[in-house]
Amino acid sequence: MAPDPSVLSALEAAVGADPANSALREHLAGLYLEAGDGAAALGHLEVLLAARPDQAEALGLAARAAEMVGDTERARAWRRLHEALAGPPRLVEGGSDGGARAGPAADTGAQVGGEAVGADAVGGAGTDWDAELLELVGQERAARVTLADVAGLERVKQRLETSFLGPLRNPELRKMYGASLRGGLLLWGPPGCGKTFLARAVAGELGAHFASVGLHDVLDMWLGNSEKKLHELFEVARRRTPSVLFFDEIDAIGHARVNLARSAGRNVVAQLLTELDGVDAANDGVFVIGATNQPWDVDPALRRPGRLDRTLLVLPPDPPAREAILRYHLRDRHVSPEPLAPVVAATVDFSGADLRLVCEEAAQRALADAVRTGVARPISVAEMVAVARELRPSSAPWLEMARNYATYANTAGEYDELVEYLRSVGKGRR
Repeated sequence: MAPDPSVLSALEAAVGADPANSALREHLAGLYLEAGDGAAALGHLEVLLAARPDQAEALGLAARAAEMVGDTERARAWRRLHEALAGPPRLVEGGSDGGARAGPAADTGAQVGGEAVGADAVGGAGTDWDAELLELVGQERAARVTLADVAGLERVKQRLETSFLGPLRNPELRKMYGASLRGGLLLWGPPGCGKTFLARAVAGELGAHFASVGLHDVLDMWLGNSEKKLHELFEVARRRTPSVLFFDEIDAIGHARVNLARSAGRNVVAQLLTELDGVDAANDGVFVIGATNQPWDVDPALRRPGRLDRTLLVLPPDPPAREAILRYHLRDRHVSPEPLAPVVAATVDFSGADLRLVCEEAAQRALADAVRTGVARPISVAEMVAVARELRPSSAPWLEMARNYATYANTAGEYDELVEYLRSVGKGRR
């Protein structure tokens, strides 16, 4: 029986009033799935998984929602991760033959790297996913984005050029000054502000292969397989240099071990540290970039010299960047020729994703008005300002949480740049 629309509306209002309530959001997504609305379910599950990428139940629902909307690639990835986090297959009594049978994860086979394999190969020592890794790391270098494609963020781009890209491009100068390229880069900041796009731009600047590594590419339900996958991933990257390995939400893979007790996650963190050190193999030509919304959850050992020791704070776009992003999303729409300055002023702390939503919602309102009146009027600046004032920037909860860390946990000065930003934004609002 499909859920009552009034119930869905009430739950939508409740989630809007308490967006951090993950249990409520997950329940609402499940009801949308029952109603056959995969797109609405997926919207809520993406928000939930952005904050907590290791929620097994949400991953299972997300796989169903992605399948419902036809996104088979993401459905497969989420299903693999869900199976990895859900634990080993259980024996269920009462099979069709009257005896015990294996649970769903060990039925008759599974998908590994897009190929069907027998159940005895899943998680076994002989599982070969090198072909999948080659596909992951060996992306074509054509159609690359570079830093020139990144709107705004001039300070971040300058720091990237000075501390990372400049020495890479000038090996003679690097040798003259004894500069080392060991280590990697940690991008941190609120969600939706372009950390992944920046990582792709770095790969484009280097002309390197780019691989975005998520939890589903590493975690495995079988003991020892997660470490093996991580090692094989680095091995393939070392064979296909130059390569950029981008670990999105690295706090999920490299979580602080003090919070992991005796869990298997400690072994994964230890393996990642070993690979970054390059003890058994040189990492020349392998550039590791991590991104996180929660740097305080990253294991401190990952940020020691020779590992992810260079850090860059990626903040919400500044005014010039906001205008460039707005113009990009309005480029193919019927828009009034008015200056966008009022919209830029009304969108402080808005991420790139928030700015896209402003443009889309304003376009929807103009479209509805055109349908009602029969007059195709342009999208007005006043309309976009009204939409912006009704929205709360998605970075706001993160900034509120980060303010506490910047105020009370900044003992080593790692959050000084964030403190400076919070002060400047506060002055701008007075």
